[in-house]
Amino acid sequence: MPKADHTHSMLMWLLRGLAGLAVAAGHLRARVYPGFGTVAEPTPAFQVFAFLTGFAHLAIVVFFVLSGWLVGGGILDRYGRPGALREYAIERVTRLWIVLVPACAAMLLFAAYAGWADASSADLGASGEYSAGAFIGNLLGLQTLAVPRFGGNYPLWTLANGSWYYLLFPLLLTVFRARTALARAGAALAVLGIAAVLSETMLLYFLVWLLGAAFSRVPIDAGPLARRLFLLLFLALAVYYRIAGGNNHMSTDTIVQDLAFGTSLALLLCSMRYRPAGPSRLRERVAAAGRFFAGFSFTLYVIHVPLIDAMLYFFGRHRLSPTEPWHYLVYFGMLAGIVLLAWLFHLPFEANTRRLRGWIVERLAVKMARRARWEPEI
Repeated sequence: MPKADHTHSMLMWLLRGLAGLAVAAGHLRARVYPGFGTVAEPTPAFQVFAFLTGFAHLAIVVFFVLSGWLVGGGILDRYGRPGALREYAIERVTRLWIVLVPACAAMLLFAAYAGWADASSADLGASGEYSAGAFIGNLLGLQTLAVPRFGGNYPLWTLANGSWYYLLFPLLLTVFRARTALARAGAALAVLGIAAVLSETMLLYFLVWLLGAAFSRVPIDAGPLARRLFLLLFLALAVYYRIAGGNNHMSTDTIVQDLAFGTSLALLLCSMRYRPAGPSRLRERVAAAGRFFAGFSFTLYVIHVPLIDAMLYFFGRHRLSPTEPWHYLVYFGMLAGIVLLAWLFHLPFEANTRRLRGWIVERLAVKMARRARWEPEI
């Protein structure tokens, strides 16, 4: 497959950034404002506000499709090359752990400061949310399966999905593309074993992830009209499902709508494989903004709930009022603070993901070279 061009990459950057912001905005509104259904006579302003900050569910679908496209498409490009699976494993582990490890450490320190975790206990609650078992289990994608989400940080459930999808996809490729029957049989048994452990919902939403991987192989030579139609379809389904669809938990009841919405996104991404006719200052600015927010979207996703908890701890847990205009300023001030703190937190960690990967690859190369030169004594 040819590499995605500038416009194609720009769209992905923009979607990743907007999806991270949508999830943070939705969770913040749920924590500081009363539920929309509990407001007897919501004002037009609150109705618009609730609508615009209610795309967290669909944003998760965007993350799944983009992950399938980028991660699944990447391994499809490299599968069968020497060292491809090793490179893939390094990329996935560093992508997750360079954010998760410091984020969980920061959550633990703040929980100890706030008195939510017993710092005098060596195991910090044994099997509780701040335990060593929960920490290790969340790194391995076992939250919601065997351990609680670390620190009660509920968005971490999607990382369990992602971790298992990262493992399942290369195993499926091995089932169909391995050179030996033994390798194919072993991979098939591993897939069946994992499928027996995962929940029905996790397996169903693997289909959404697979949409991205599958459509990353689909070339669509779309003209300007077709691209606009695909964009209109994507936006129309987003609005429709925001109003009439399920927007709470992902379940068997929402899989059909999310597959439809994910397909519209995948088609839009396919249609954007084109080279712009010429430079555009607006396009460059949009690309810069998308690249900026996409650069720390994962950090924002992982730590926005702990940041909300910290803000409410220091400033109080009072509900904002849907009828007070200045309360909206408070909300957007809090959201801006969360985004700023997430950006600052990503600088020493997520921003250095490529550097960490390069260091690991270099260390492994040196170690393998030493092994190649080693000769046993006689």
